[in-house]
Amino acid sequence: MSTTLVIIILAAVLMLVAIYVFATQRSLVSQEELCRNALGQIAVQLNSRWDAVQALASMAARYASHESETIIAAIRERRGSGVASAGEAERQQEGLRDIVGRLAAVAEAYPDLKAEAVFRETMSGMRDFEEKVRVSRMVYNDTATKMNRLVRQWPSSIVASLLGFRLFDYLKTDSPEKNTYPDLDAAFRK
Repeated sequence: MSTTLVIIILAAVLMLVAIYVFATQRSLVSQEELCRNALGQIAVQLNSRWDAVQALASMAARYASHESETIIAAIRERRGSGVASAGEAERQQEGLRDIVGRLAAVAEAYPDLKAEAVFRETMSGMRDFEEKVRVSRMVYNDTATKMNRLVRQWPSSIVASLLGFRLFDYLKTDSPEKNTYPDLDAAFRK
């Protein structure tokens, strides 16, 4: 073979490799941004839930000031820290479960609070927030799956490792009893 032909073939191969690296990098960046967006959506939904819980705690303060002050302090401490990772989303979810359970106990102890229409509407609205978070979690896990495939499958794994892309953690599925919030409807029917 002539030297010119070898140079042309090498140049074509290098061009194809460069195009592949460029296209793979763009795919990895796109998937990484989708994962970050999905985490951001979870943060938005969790913040909405924190707002609703804050409103409930403020209403409960008129009936049980000490317990409500403790709950409000816990809300201020936990809220607004953002969701930068799957682990942080899990911690916020657990914190919300704890606080909603404590609010349900306060409502149970104070029948007048339980009877307030705004309190009841806000508590039943929590189910909507829970469903939105559940859907956002599913979207995040689907997006993380796509990203992780790109990072782990050959040959895109080579580009991913060279450019420093990483695997995303999945949000864990809780056991059914851990994923259940207090049955607020039952508490209000009494």
